[in-house]
Amino acid sequence: MASTASNSSGKAGGGKNDKDAPPPLPAPLNVPVADSHTHLDMQSGSVEDALAKAASVGVTTVVQVGCDVAGSRWAAETAAAHDGVWATVALHPNEAPRIVHGDPDGWSRQGARPAGGDAALDAALAEIDALAALPHVRGVGETGLDFFRTGPEGMAAQEYSFRRHIDIAKRHGKALVIHDRDAHADVLRVLDEEGAPDAVVFHCYSGDAAMAKVCADSGYYMSFAGNVTFKNAQPLRDALAVAPLDLILVETDAPFLTPAPYRGRPNAPYLIPVTLRAMAGFKEIGEDALATAVAANTARAFGY
Repeated sequence: MASTASNSSGKAGGGKNDKDAPPPLPAPLNVPVADSHTHLDMQSGSVEDALAKAASVGVTTVVQVGCDVAGSRWAAETAAAHDGVWATVALHPNEAPRIVHGDPDGWSRQGARPAGGDAALDAALAEIDALAALPHVRGVGETGLDFFRTGPEGMAAQEYSFRRHIDIAKRHGKALVIHDRDAHADVLRVLDEEGAPDAVVFHCYSGDAAMAKVCADSGYYMSFAGNVTFKNAQPLRDALAVAPLDLILVETDAPFLTPAPYRGRPNAPYLIPVTLRAMAGFKEIGEDALATAVAANTARAFGY
């Protein structure tokens, strides 16, 4: 989930310059792919309509991502009720400091590396652990570190939660879906210290080409979102250029990060073809070849 919305949702319809109007349906992909990271619970309209629109353009699978206990329950229930939906469950990094007595400063008073968790946080993590055991839950995330929104007073809570999520993912054999914002070195450090699960997905990959090479050496998947199309995103395009074809995924992070030329308008899984076609151009590869690789990678990462 993006830390700030890059679009707005609401009234439908309108002209080309109506920032509230959903973008038009793109031409369908020849090779079906998955949206590896979306938030259907934050989008307008029904789940059924969202899935139908996505399927009509070749996006036949979506990964519904949980960010707190309630959202993770919803993700699991939605995946159980709909073919073509898989769930991930987690506490978003910014949730951990908020859960601890509602007071992130409480963690700084406990020291930089608390030996144990707060009772409320541990209770929430126990619920995530139970949800992660469900067969239609295919990943644990989005978890990780976010130093953009959380200052030093909340970092220990985030790291404690991240380490617990890594353990949950490994014990249940599920993919670990990482939210990494302004925390690249620390995310990689914690993964190295804890030992990474078999499948690690850097959601909305935000590193540069050098980090992409580190991820590639570790076998980590890199999932690119619509921000790879933004004018100021050359470092992301450089990372995509060096990322191995067998480690690339595509996502919307909808309703956030709508790709150009629709930036600022509501994002949804049906816009995956826009991002994928742009990625193919940046990668200098055919659209069908990239879609074929992305489909296989997503299935391998999430085990469906």
